[in-house]
Amino acid sequence: MTIRRSGFSVLAGSALLAGAALLLTSCAPGAADAGADSAPPGSALAALTPEPPTGEVLGQGTVLDDGSSAKLCLGAVAESAPPQCAGIPLAGWSWEGVADAAVMSGSTWGTYAVWGTYDGDTLTVTRAPVPLALFDAMPLPDPTRGEPGTATAADIDTVQSIVPDAIGAAYLGSYDQDGWIHVDVIWDDGTWQRAADQDFGAGKVIVRSALRLVE
Repeated sequence: MTIRRSGFSVLAGSALLAGAALLLTSCAPGAADAGADSAPPGSALAALTPEPPTGEVLGQGTVLDDGSSAKLCLGAVAESAPPQCAGIPLAGWSWEGVADAAVMSGSTWGTYAVWGTYDGDTLTVTRAPVPLALFDAMPLPDPTRGEPGTATAADIDTVQSIVPDAIGAAYLGSYDQDGWIHVDVIWDDGTWQRAADQDFGAGKVIVRSALRLVE
């Protein structure tokens, strides 16, 4: 902290000491800076939303069609018949020529690699889907670079209690491994990753996008 000296050449000693004390008091931590870093964890995640991708994306999951509309489920799927899951709407989906589909109780479903454009709500299909049993996915880069994370048990509890509400409907699930907390979302362009680092500290959270840009 820089303290400017008075421009007057003659000051009473007591007045000078009093002025210095007042200046130091006003600069003390917790006075002018109170609340500067008081944002609760999860604030950055809740305040930001990734921009929709500008190119074609690929998603892998369960396509479920109840007879009126189809959706792509990228998260957890209840293993019932027909299955139950939350998903993103599919526009332009057709079962014509699509293999490996099951039909029961008016619903049709199967697991597929699906290409399309995503506007933040709906995935519009751009290519013929491929059954996951026949799909040879390319390996993805390891964001941990083989290094353990620094998340503690307290960090894990905090993140897993805050992140679902902060992200909302785009949240798919989370788990911890080797000091990292993996958070799966429908789509992230890096916005939520940066926000998670800001909220919880770098080296703890990996935000993974289920939809991937097609190179």
